[in-house]
Amino acid sequence: MKSLKWLLNEKKIREVQLKPSAFNYAKPSSVDEVLGLLSEYGDEATILAGGQSLMPTLNMRLSAPALVIDINGLSDLSGISVDGENLRVDGENLRIGALTRHTEIENSPGIAEHAPLISMAMPYIAHPAIRNRGTFGGSIAMADPAAELPACLCALDGEVEVTGKSGARKVAAKDFFKDLYETDMAEGEILTAVEIPKLGAGYRSAFDELARRHGDYAMAGVAAHAKVDGGKISDLRLVFFAVGSTPVTAKKAMNAMEGQSVDDASIAAAQNALEQDLSPFGDLHSSAALKMHYAKELTKRVLTTLSGG
Repeated sequence: MKSLKWLLNEKKIREVQLKPSAFNYAKPSSVDEVLGLLSEYGDEATILAGGQSLMPTLNMRLSAPALVIDINGLSDLSGISVDGENLRVDGENLRIGALTRHTEIENSPGIAEHAPLISMAMPYIAHPAIRNRGTFGGSIAMADPAAELPACLCALDGEVEVTGKSGARKVAAKDFFKDLYETDMAEGEILTAVEIPKLGAGYRSAFDELARRHGDYAMAGVAAHAKVDGGKISDLRLVFFAVGSTPVTAKKAMNAMEGQSVDDASIAAAQNALEQDLSPFGDLHSSAALKMHYAKELTKRVLTTLSGG
């Protein structure tokens, strides 16, 4: 058996550097400090929240920032506060702090009561170890086209709060996601919270996705939300993910279901309308044609769930 030293000398094994490039590290104690550092370093700085996406890219040197700004000390950005939870209910809206961990939301009775669509989606997000550290705001800010939460936020007409030197502003979720990993946040801004309308009377939610293994990236998925009265659907939201560069709202399919009962004919009409709503891209996991097939099957599933079937 050849020694490791011999293998290295003979170039049989390559030494591969998988650890980060050198960077500066800061852990500010306030949002103002964060904004000051972002202003000073510009696009040479990056934010560390849960780190579930950032750390792998650092270790593989896909990103090499000059400064990593660790915001985990900013307790003001963690927050769900109803009945002892970190959940704030402001009038008709839930306010969820950007640093709130996935696992907190997954186990929150308040979220389950007021925003059940979010609760339905949480078990599909990666694996428990990821959800223990990953943050709600981080998932939204990352804008991964295969991520569950951006689609849920769009289906619920949520708003994203971003904060910069000039103060905080709110952006409707449907306008926040611009392109692949691209959002409406400007340089020097950070995501500080998300607001979601409380579940209205008569409204129901449904969520489903298809992946090769549970916890893997979705090949196609959908977040659905609608009012159901007397078995008829109205104000339906069907928002698909992993079929485009951003969450895709299926407006034609939604219109096809307006005022309809859920039956074979109405489901078929909604499925057919998806041909005009979606232009899936093929990827390593499935072809464009297969993604369309999945989207139609998922539409049937969530409409059936919404109807109580």
